[in-house]
Amino acid sequence: MLRRLLFIAFVITVYSMVWADFEIDLESGAVFTGYNNIRIPGDQGTKFSLKDDLESDIEPYLRLRLNYSFNPKHHISLLFAPLTVKAKGKVNRDLDYNGEIFPANTSLKSIYQFNSYRISYRYDFVNREKVTFGIGFTAKIRDAKISIENDTLKTEKENVGFVPILNFKLNWQLRQLWWIIFEGDALAAPQGRAEDVALSLYHQFRENLGFRIGYRLLEGGADNDEVYTFSLFHYAAFGLSYKF
Repeated sequence: MLRRLLFIAFVITVYSMVWADFEIDLESGAVFTGYNNIRIPGDQGTKFSLKDDLESDIEPYLRLRLNYSFNPKHHISLLFAPLTVKAKGKVNRDLDYNGEIFPANTSLKSIYQFNSYRISYRYDFVNREKVTFGIGFTAKIRDAKISIENDTLKTEKENVGFVPILNFKLNWQLRQLWWIIFEGDALAAPQGRAEDVALSLYHQFRENLGFRIGYRLLEGGADNDEVYTFSLFHYAAFGLSYKF
C-alpha cells in the first residue's frame, strides 16, 4: 500500500513538473486617494478624513507577484503589495485619535500604511482557446499602520491580521497576442470588506515577455470598537511579466 501511494505521489510530482510554468510579474504606477475615513478608537475617537480634512499626496507604488502553474488549470501565486500614502493639513476641530488629543487648526502630518502579503490558489473552470476563467481563494496578511503627528505629539495605530478572501481571474483574447484581463481578490463579511480588483489590456510582445496597462481599485475597511476605517484607492497601473 505504501509503495502504491509513493508511486502515485511520484507520478503526480512528475506530471506537475512537466506542466510547471513560472512567471514573475512587476506592477507600478500611481495611487490616488478616493476616500480614507478614520475613527480610532472605533467607538470613541473623532471621525476624520485623510482625503477631505487633510490633503493626500499622489504616490508611486510597486507590486511584485510570483505565479506558478503546475498544470493548465491550477495556479498558485505569491504577492507582495506595499502601500504608503502621506497626508498633511489642518483639521478645524479637536482631533481625538488613538487616545491623544490634537488641538484644532494645528498643522498635522499623517502616514497611512497598508502592506499586503498574499498566497492564492485558483482553478480554471473555463479553459478555452480565447477565454479562461478561474476562481480560488487567497490567504492575506495585512500589515497596517496609521500615524498622526504635529510639532509636539505623535501617535500611531498598528494592526496586523489574517484575512481569507476569494480570488478570480478572467482572460479574454481580443486578437492574437492581445488580451483583456479582469482579476482580483474580494470578499465582504459583517466584520468588514476587502476588494482589490484590476482591469487591464495585456500584450505579449515576445514569447516569454508581456506588458499591460490598466486600472486597479483597492477598497475596504472595518467597523468595530477598536477601529473604524474605510478607504478607497485608485491605481493607474503598468505591468511587466516574464515567463520562464
